[in-house]
Amino acid sequence: MTRAIVFILLLIGLPVMALGQSSNAPALSLKDVRGRTVRLNEYKGKVVLINFWATWCPPCRAEMPDLIRIQREYQSKGLQVIGVTYPPETINEVRRFIRKLRVNYPIALGTKETKALFDQTDTLPLTIVIDRAGKVRERIEGILLPEEFEQKVKPLLQ
Repeated sequence: MTRAIVFILLLIGLPVMALGQSSNAPALSLKDVRGRTVRLNEYKGKVVLINFWATWCPPCRAEMPDLIRIQREYQSKGLQVIGVTYPPETINEVRRFIRKLRVNYPIALGTKETKALFDQTDTLPLTIVIDRAGKVRERIEGILLPEEFEQKVKPLLQ
């Protein structure tokens, strides 16, 4: 995706998100750590948590065991977690890290531009909550706390 397209998507999406209204999630298509394509539109009908993280980010590392548990517990209810790396990362670092933790959800390789489609800050971790209709419902900066999951995600799974 070129920078011009990313910029245009930002101009279209930011005013709606700034007003607190939900907006359509962008059509993300990223490569995962195995070279396969992860497309956000393939998860329509599910509640998706896009989690921006990095191996060098202590809060991100602390949050991942909870995301693994959430994926395991709520997958049958229609939840899908997708991890998106934030640079600078090397594929080998990411592979080692996710293998060690036994991550049970897709990990896509992201860029700063990818994250900018959802948020202009440098905050990590960042979790984007997308409902079953493909609308961005929440942006959660920092670690996804159990209370936030109960209030902002769980109702979308019912």
